[in-house]
Amino acid sequence: MRRTLAACLLAFSALAAAPASAQQPPLRCAVDGTFAPHAFPRLEGGVQGFNIDLFREAARRMGRELTIDSASFSGLVPAMNAGRYDFLCAPTTATAERAANMLFTEGYLYTAFQFGIRRGSAPIRSMDDLRGKAITVNKGSAYDAWAAANAARYGFTVQTYDTQTDAVQAVVSGRAYANLGGNTVVRYAATRTPQFVADFVMTDTRAHWSAPLPMGATAMRVELENALECMKRDGTIARLSQQWFGTAPAADDAENTVFPGTGVPGLAGYDPTPREPRC
Repeated sequence: MRRTLAACLLAFSALAAAPASAQQPPLRCAVDGTFAPHAFPRLEGGVQGFNIDLFREAARRMGRELTIDSASFSGLVPAMNAGRYDFLCAPTTATAERAANMLFTEGYLYTAFQFGIRRGSAPIRSMDDLRGKAITVNKGSAYDAWAAANAARYGFTVQTYDTQTDAVQAVVSGRAYANLGGNTVVRYAATRTPQFVADFVMTDTRAHWSAPLPMGATAMRVELENALECMKRDGTIARLSQQWFGTAPAADDAENTVFPGTGVPGLAGYDPTPREPRC
């Protein structure tokens, strides 16, 4: 009897002393593993990138392990809403349409349309500088759709390519004046291609890149957002941004901004209740 009691007490003590991460199952999230530099394959297997580093660190601060799956982006939201994932690690633009069906943390990055040009070319100071020139886009992307809709308005021609890499190379080789893509992707390309430089940002396209969670996951959202806010306060997200995208974010960029309340201001699901990060 004494041995049984002693064994029970020992087991209880071990359980009480175990870290929180050992007492809870791993958090589950997913990314599109083909979207460099946010998530893309490693030669030795698995995925790497800004979003991988970002959410592994956020989970660590939450006291949890993190399991990251790689899948096609189109299937990520349905899988999350079906209960397969706790949240998505993939960069997801917070929009009014999406906010009607899921919760968002505050933004950890701003996404915006940006042009990249060949080093030495005249910089783009306004959309008028595109008149009479050719721009490249990745076929089927949001930038392709925007360019097709606005080519006549601004007087440029559009070249579409099967990959963003090919679209950038067309600019570097002189076949086009500028490439239009997402700001982080354009900045990343500039770190990999010396003759390509990030240039004009279309600030009116700026939006939050946030972590989506299922409707009703309010407690998990607070935990995740708290970790992200602490990472903003101590400069972790800004350092990751500079590491992966090549330039230091400005003081008022999302990497450095702790937004009021919980969620994305102005969208459904936003909670304006003041909340101080617990770091």
